[in-house]
Amino acid sequence: MFSGSLVALITPFAKGAVDEKGFEKFVAWQISEGTDGLVPCGTTGESPTLSYDEHKRVIDICIQTAKGTGVPVIAGTGSNSTDEAIELTRHAKKSGADAAMLVVPYYNKPTQEGLYRHFKAVAEAVDIPILLYNVPPRTGGDMQVETVIRLSQVPGIVGIKDASYDMARPTLTKLKAKKGFIQLSGEDASAMGFMAQGGDGCISVTANVAPRLCAEMHDAWKARDLDKVFEIQDRLMPLHKALFVETSPGPVKYAAELIGQSKGELRLPLVEPGEATRKQVREAMVHAGLIN
Repeated sequence: MFSGSLVALITPFAKGAVDEKGFEKFVAWQISEGTDGLVPCGTTGESPTLSYDEHKRVIDICIQTAKGTGVPVIAGTGSNSTDEAIELTRHAKKSGADAAMLVVPYYNKPTQEGLYRHFKAVAEAVDIPILLYNVPPRTGGDMQVETVIRLSQVPGIVGIKDASYDMARPTLTKLKAKKGFIQLSGEDASAMGFMAQGGDGCISVTANVAPRLCAEMHDAWKARDLDKVFEIQDRLMPLHKALFVETSPGPVKYAAELIGQSKGELRLPLVEPGEATRKQVREAMVHAGLIN
């Protein structure tokens, strides 16, 4: 259902407000560059700083822009409140999203049983394909393989975005999860290793600024053209690392500004990256052939 290079979209801002025209243009560019899927309102989209109205509007714009292109939209609808997650997921369904992605609840640190009941409740409340999203460094919680396998049996839960950096998990999950359960990497630098262990694709930060290269790398993987895979990976690896020298999405928004795709503006408490980080990002962009 979802595979290849999907992008965890940034949310452009202009003078503190969501830059709706800029976002529409950015989504259209992603589609034209060959991105396999669009993921608005995730971590990279600064969803914690968006109001509910803004959150829903960003999802609506993405869906409207992608309509008729065949490129799926997976709306970020997670929350550490189950009721709020259900509300956002209902909106995604009503707006025409192809799926919803829900992050592991943060701050309140539920147990594994709490995680199971949380995701099950959303799946039962809204008839839309659901992707789990496990990102321990951000949430302070880690959904274990056994919980993922258990949730894979819940109708409507179709896959996971995993950013645990544990390369054994895709295989361990595949062995016991329901057949066809989708596994997407949430970490660019190890995405090819994740694929080799049974993954289906990557929800990428780097694809915000290198969508064509990321798509070509995944196409080469599917064709088993490993020489091309490794050639592109070598070009992109310094960029994968540079985009996380400081808290994301600061560096990737700066990178997008370098290619004229964003103003680079963030919302507090996030701030623009320092000069050392900007230098590393610029050098990585040059190495990848994205700027001169």
